Amino acid sequence: MSVDVENAGRRDGEEVVQLYVRHIGSKVARPQKELRGFTRVALARGEKKTVVLSLKPEELAYWDEAKASFVIEEDRVELLVGASSADIRARRAVPVQEGGLIEPSVTARKAMQ
Repeated sequence: MSVDVENAGRRDGEEVVQLYVRHIGSKVARPQKELRGFTRVALARGEKKTVVLSLKPEELAYWDEAKASFVIEEDRVELLVGASSADIRARRAVPVQEGGLIEPSVTARKAMQ
């Protein structure tokens, strides 16, 4: 997932861009949001950069006790990007098939300010 990050402030600074996953319709209990990646980006004032956060299919798996293995269930997941779990600035729902994402290269572009 990629997102444009822009420093709209008057000073140079840094932003920590975080990627969360929310499972929609999972058969098992899941956290409301799961942190699945983050990166720190330095930005001069007025500068804009595109940040890419990757998500591997195995990061969507849960432990199935009956099968004694990790399972990726068919589901829909919402990819959430923001400065924190309470400050989400871009989101995109994608379908998941057993085995991984159907749309592995989803792009959501929105300036984080």
